[in-house]
Amino acid sequence: MATVAGARRVLAPLALAQFICSFAGSNMNVMINDISKDLDTTVQGVQVAITVFLLVMAALMIPGGKLTDKWGRKRCLLAGLVVYGVGAVLSAAAPGLGVLILGNSILEGVGTALLIPPVYILTTLLFTGTASRARAFGAIMAMGGIGAAAGPLIGGLITSAISWRAAFVFQALVIVVIVVLSRGLADPLPPDPARPFDTVGAVLSAAGLVLLVTGILAVDNNGWLALGLLLAGALVLAGFLAWVRGRERAGREALLSTALFRDRTSNLGLVTQNTQWLMLMGVSFTVAAYLQVVRGYDAIETGVIFTAATLGILASSLAAGKLARLHTQRGLIMTGFVVTITGVAVLLALVPWKPGAWAFAPGLLLIGLGLGVMLTPSVNVVQSCFPEARQGEISGLSRSVSNLGSSLGTAVAGTILVAGLNKGAYAAAMAALAVVGLGGLTAAALLPRAPRPAAAGAAAAPPPGASRQ
Repeated sequence: MATVAGARRVLAPLALAQFICSFAGSNMNVMINDISKDLDTTVQGVQVAITVFLLVMAALMIPGGKLTDKWGRKRCLLAGLVVYGVGAVLSAAAPGLGVLILGNSILEGVGTALLIPPVYILTTLLFTGTASRARAFGAIMAMGGIGAAAGPLIGGLITSAISWRAAFVFQALVIVVIVVLSRGLADPLPPDPARPFDTVGAVLSAAGLVLLVTGILAVDNNGWLALGLLLAGALVLAGFLAWVRGRERAGREALLSTALFRDRTSNLGLVTQNTQWLMLMGVSFTVAAYLQVVRGYDAIETGVIFTAATLGILASSLAAGKLARLHTQRGLIMTGFVVTITGVAVLLALVPWKPGAWAFAPGLLLIGLGLGVMLTPSVNVVQSCFPEARQGEISGLSRSVSNLGSSLGTAVAGTILVAGLNKGAYAAAMAALAVVGLGGLTAAALLPRAPRPAAAGAAAAPPPGASRQ
């Protein structure tokens, strides 16, 4: 950016947009009891609403990223904000679980799928230097991490002081602020209205992802149904890949180019992204449900406990620019996983034996620090592997993979918890998340080694695969 003030004007609406979407994915965790009582539903019903929101985002993020080329990045951003705002207002007035799912899970999910890809595409296009892009992504990921980690605290405060419905009014107000701030944004690339859109591919990719996550949700109720849904999801996604290859062979533009999956560095980066968000949302849901259902904490008490994770994410994410200058992206991602897994282990060791709330603080702080360290470099690793012409596609794929991780985190943790909160399910869920973290650490270790940024030159363009979430 030309000036510090100009950079702040660009970053403000983009970072706030990431914040509110991440906030929406986690703030309902502390409202489980309030919503279930008010709407006469169950903990599992609220879990379904949360998971469907995350799932809609994951399923539609790839089409949303592709539409930015056709409609323009700024136009998609504003359209997504409007749809999201309508969903927030509808959720605030919901008389039952069905309307809440329509407003929060469907409309807010669709809005997020439209507005998040432009956030990352605009950031990549407007911040071209290694250091400036790292700082920009650091600010955006910090706001995203804070939204996810502070969602329980902010949601708890609003719920306790007013009502859970007021939390959705808060979201709508933030959306209005983002729309006002976005007026000064400039789209660096012109839209291409004549560009074809692969509708069949969009339907197939969304259907496959929905079937997969729905299958995980069904495990606790019906094992055979779950297996059938998982197999159906795998078959639909296989059909999607066959459809994409067919369009490419015919010389037609597909929803997602298979070339995106030929870059080993990008593929490993996508695995780390998925794992990071799976752990963040899985831990958030597990701890929030345990505190409220088993220990009887109210919304604000639950939210306050999550402050440790919020502080950890804030501290490490805001240092992203400096860390990127001093350490390799691979090193940062590996360090982040080690610290996060250690935090999960601390939660497993302390919580069952310590009755007080302070038993959660050390583990949550470590998880926040670890996630904050690796969120930004994982974004850079993937995004920097591709030229400007591919930014719409890779941004949609990247966000879809991350949000699929979020929905899987809630689905997997929720399925284990619902099976028996009072019978060791908390420990089982946390242990499962730690195992997933080890998988992410393995993927990070396989990333190519690169020279330290200081040796390569801070202003140099990152080598392929040396930068993004």
